[in-house]
Amino acid sequence: MKFTQSIKKNFQFRFVYNKGKSIANRFLVMYVVKNKKYPDTNRLGISVSKKVGKSVVRSRVTRLIKESYRLSEEDIKKGYDIVVIARVVSNTASYANINKALLDLLEKHGIICKKL
Repeated sequence: MKFTQSIKKNFQFRFVYNKGKSIANRFLVMYVVKNKKYPDTNRLGISVSKKVGKSVVRSRVTRLIKESYRLSEEDIKKGYDIVVIARVVSNTASYANINKALLDLLEKHGIICKKL
């Protein structure tokens, strides 16, 4: 991901959960908060719990979310911390479902520049 850093630390996730605004759909939940420290880049965190499935399933869902984000990364406004949480139903979702869900949430948050 060219313009994005990863959120990896627990305190970073907690900050986004506490200060961010959340919107959900059937497959994903997304928290977004404006990042004043890094105005030129976004930071992305992905959370897939053990309820979604075993490690192979969780890795697959994580890869689908990352790829969907990566392909639409140039159209996303910069300067945000974004945390995406996969819901249990996402374990059987196809790439098209995850992609549509992610773009829908980005649009609802108003951080996507152009309609895809």
